[in-house]
Amino acid sequence: MGPHPAVAAIRLAVRRVLHDVLTDLTDSPAHRRAVGGPLPLVLVACSGGADSMALASALAFEAPKLGLRAGGITVDHGLQPGSDLRAAEVVTRMTALRLDPVESVAVRVGRDGGPEAAARDARYGALDEAADRLGAVAVLLGHTRDDQAETVLLGLARGSGIRSLSGMPEVSGGTAGRTNRYRRPFLQIDRQTARKACMVQSLPVWDDPHNIDPAYTRSRLRHEGLPALEKALGKGVVEALARTAQLSRDDADALDAWAAEAEGGVRDADGRLECAKLYALPPAVRRRVLRRAVVAAGSPAGSLFARHIEEVDRLITGWRGQGAINLPGRVEAQRQGGRLVIRQG
Repeated sequence: MGPHPAVAAIRLAVRRVLHDVLTDLTDSPAHRRAVGGPLPLVLVACSGGADSMALASALAFEAPKLGLRAGGITVDHGLQPGSDLRAAEVVTRMTALRLDPVESVAVRVGRDGGPEAAARDARYGALDEAADRLGAVAVLLGHTRDDQAETVLLGLARGSGIRSLSGMPEVSGGTAGRTNRYRRPFLQIDRQTARKACMVQSLPVWDDPHNIDPAYTRSRLRHEGLPALEKALGKGVVEALARTAQLSRDDADALDAWAAEAEGGVRDADGRLECAKLYALPPAVRRRVLRRAVVAAGSPAGSLFARHIEEVDRLITGWRGQGAINLPGRVEAQRQGGRLVIRQG
């Protein structure tokens, strides 16, 4: 008799991602130089919750069959009493799954961008550091289809354009120069399947109280917003939002590529943006060119919203002699003599 359908589904998802990791490795010059060395290491980021415990279990099962080592990292955010003890317990659970190496990494969460964004930044910083130090070729994250649906709705609420509707990518980079580090095998798997897989395997899980705390936006969306949408629109909202994410990502990727190609053609010999040439671009492409220029000037991408770019865009499309536009990161945009000057003040 084969494994329970839930277990089979998560193992298949992880197996596919590990095959992709191996393909990337085989194509890399660094891997060809390292043939004969230690087996490549794949880490799982594990909070102890059902999603990441299901992921850790599937990684431990699948990695050895493909010639990979499997390890785990848990991040102690220090936001709750006894969080260090909780992290130590997660380490014990991952060790019991025969993951090796296994570590707990403590971080200090700042305040920039609000509590959820600050915790996320601290967490990814810790995961990047651990992956670099341990030489991991990939880090697996347990985000599910439900998480993706929530991310799409949060992007819709921010009004930040099609890129924010594209949700989380299946593959994303880490620190500079580290491409394809983060992999999300469960974006097509619902949260209940992951929980069922833990139950049938008798895997203990921890339910983070922050996930039901109405002080957090995502928690309110999960327990109030999405259920209300399903009540009003019927079942299938989560699946539809996940499909929207993929379609939006495809469109956003195409427009980003167009903007990257167009940017060189709207600059003068000194590299300054020419307003007349910017005006001739389709609005979706022009705004992407402007965003690229603002980020390049030093504005943090995570703090740059659609309203900021709309204000800069008005220097091109609605020029009435207005002054400089102040942007995050002490960056300002100003129109001067038919050129758009974007620089840190």
